[in-house]
Formats: sequence, structure tokens, C-alpha cells
Amino acid sequence: MSKKRYILSVALIILTLNPIFSQNSPKTEILLVGFDHLGQMDNGTPSSDIFSPKKQKEIIKLTEKLRTFSPDQIMVEKEPSEQKQVDSLYKAYRENTLKLSEIEYGSSETYQIGFRLAKMLNLETVYGIDHYESTSQSLLSSGKNIDIFKNGLLELMNTARPMKKKVQQDSLSIYDYIKTINQPKFIDLSHNLIFNLPAYVINGKFSENGTNTVDIGKIDEKYIGAEYITLFYNRNLKIYSNILNAQLDHNSKRIFLIMGQLHIGVLKDLLEANPNYKIITTSEYLN
Repeated sequence: MSKKRYILSVALIILTLNPIFSQNSPKTEILLVGFDHLGQMDNGTPSSDIFSPKKQKEIIKLTEKLRTFSPDQIMVEKEPSEQKQVDSLYKAYRENTLKLSEIEYGSSETYQIGFRLAKMLNLETVYGIDHYESTSQSLLSSGKNIDIFKNGLLELMNTARPMKKKVQQDSLSIYDYIKTINQPKFIDLSHNLIFNLPAYVINGKFSENGTNTVDIGKIDEKYIGAEYITLFYNRNLKIYSNILNAQLDHNSKRIFLIMGQLHIGVLKDLLEANPNYKIITTSEYLN
């Protein structure tokens, strides 16, 4: 056997024996649920108040449905650097010395669903896997074929905003809203807007009025739309890395991930390509 073949054979044996890479090892199951942030639902009207009895009943129904997945790890939209604060708040909440209404942004899904579900399942804590970087749709505003992107943005807004308004008016439950926006056609709609349509846009500039907290560096304005996609994709790659490492650190077998709905499509693509993970469809639990 040649030296090259010998080295390749040894490498394959190592990969096979390592449980992280072995195709025969059990896959980690992960349930991804996307949210239109509950903390931004309140528009000042009583019917939009997340802490109203009706809204709380709807949230409890959603949490009870998700409880049947029985995750052993819950991941939320907080950075790993915030873990000590998350642990402290959750400990107080678990011991009934802190109410969600007393937490800053306590109306968000991190607390309303993440904390509530973790307590129901008697889990030690919830885990932050986010990476904070902010880029707005308004950053991409000019260039050849910009109308393709803007029309996609308009389609998404015309689809999502009426449903959100119904939730705020109490004519659509939070449960039904979250169930709806996690259907494949809605995940595909938002994913297409962020990771496909911008690539049509060339020869443009980023808007000075657009929100962006990322160090953009040198931009190839010929491929301005592709540069725009890169900003979103880079953030999600870092979130993906946080997911992998959080799972590895705790050897979890069933993960429940709570994120903004715009993240779900790209994270699903990344996790589906990872042989160590199995995606659990939302419709199995929200039906």
C-alpha cells in the first residue's frame, strides 16, 4: 500500500470511530421555530399587550404544544457572552422570585416561550447562540434590477403585516400566527428575499440611511446585491457555529431553537447539510 493510500485509510478510520463524524452515530434532532418578535408586538393598545390574559393563554397553548417535542436543550436569541445574565434571570424565574413582566423585554419569545418551556421541562437553563449584527433591508436601495428586490420586499410586507395587525387586534391568535409563518411557503418567501433576490442587483451603492452595524470594509459595487447577501450570511454562519458548539458542549440530543423567522431558512439549509443533525418539521408539533 502506498503511503498516500495508507494515510487516507487511517483518516477514514479516525473519522468513522469519532462519534462526531460517524454516519452511524445518532443524529441530534433540532426543531427550528421562527418568530415575528413578540417583544415588538405591543403597539400601545390593550389587545396587543403580550401580558393580557388572552395573549398569555395563546402563548401557553403554543408552549404546551412545543413541550411535546421534549427538548433537552433550548437555544434562544441571546449571545453566548450574555449567558451569565440569562442564567441568573432564569434561576430567579424558575424559583418563582421573578415574573416575566419584571424582566426588561420580558414580552419577547426568549422569555415567554424559552424560559416558560425550560421551566416546564425542568431544564437547567436556556442557551444563547445569537451573534448580534444588524443590517436593514433599506441598506440595499439602488442599482440595476433593484426593482426585483423591492418587489420581493413589498410581497413579504404585504403578506406579514396584515397578519401581525390581526394579532394586535386579537382577531388572530399568537399560536395561529406562529404556526402560519413557519409553514414552508412563508419560510421560503423570507429566505428568497434575503438570500436570492439581492443577487440580481448590480452596479449600485449602499444607502447612507440604511442600518448596518457590520464593518463592511471594501465593497465591490458591481456586485452590490451579492455583498448585501454576504452581510446576512456571515451573521448566520456565526449563529450556526454557536449552535454546533453549544450542542457539543452539552451533548444534547433534542434541541429546540427560537429565532427570528428570517433566520430559519438559512439555518435550516446549513443544518440539513450537516450529517450529525436531523431537522424536525414544525408541522409535527404545531398543527
